[in-house]
Amino acid sequence: MSGHSKWHNIQGKKSVTDAKRGKLFTKIAKEIIVAAKRGGNPDHNPSLRSALDKASEAGMPKDNIKRAIQRGTGEIEGATYEEAVYEGYGPAGTAVIVEASTDSKNRTISELKKIFSKHGGSLGEQGCVAWNFEREGEIVVEGGGKSLDDVLMEAADAGASDVEADGDTFIVTTPPDVMHQVAEVLRKAGYKVKGTNLVYNAKSTVKVTGQDAVKVLKLQNDLEDHDDVNNVYSNFEMDESEMEKIASELE
Repeated sequence: MSGHSKWHNIQGKKSVTDAKRGKLFTKIAKEIIVAAKRGGNPDHNPSLRSALDKASEAGMPKDNIKRAIQRGTGEIEGATYEEAVYEGYGPAGTAVIVEASTDSKNRTISELKKIFSKHGGSLGEQGCVAWNFEREGEIVVEGGGKSLDDVLMEAADAGASDVEADGDTFIVTTPPDVMHQVAEVLRKAGYKVKGTNLVYNAKSTVKVTGQDAVKVLKLQNDLEDHDDVNNVYSNFEMDESEMEKIASELE
């Protein structure tokens, strides 16, 4: 499992305050608005399906979800957001990709530059690190008492390329174009699908320890905390015990 995936899992286990929950709902609403521009039916809009899965997992109120879809389809008025992908370099030679939903690309890029600079990194040009990442589908499912072999067999038959275990949860990796097909097969097989996302997985990684690890996670944390940022991907690797220790210090 990649370093950023481990980091997300650790962050996901933390208790969420009302303020953080409100901020999360706002971010997800932006994702839904952007995705719904391509159509309000999730059965025909994979991006919207992924955003709705995220909203459901976060416990976002149904009225909020409905309004976000309607804003995206133009049924009701509201701020207009667009997708943006930024690339940069983090501490210790790590590569970073940032996905955002913004109503002002100039503002977002200016603020992201400051965050990268603060942590010893730099925002780069489009394509500067994307070559080191592969676009893949990622499905998070609850195991329901099944073994890794059980999940791997059912997922592989549906088109998945890999499955990893993380406690009672399984991370299923797929080619992007079959992610929702695989997720639906797993749902019908009785698994609870907690989330579906198109992610950037690194082809090669950088092992970080000590102060480099602290700097990398501080950058990751501050980028994820930015109001416009939806997802942050990086090619760092570090021991999970060290990651958990640093995460507790960042609370």
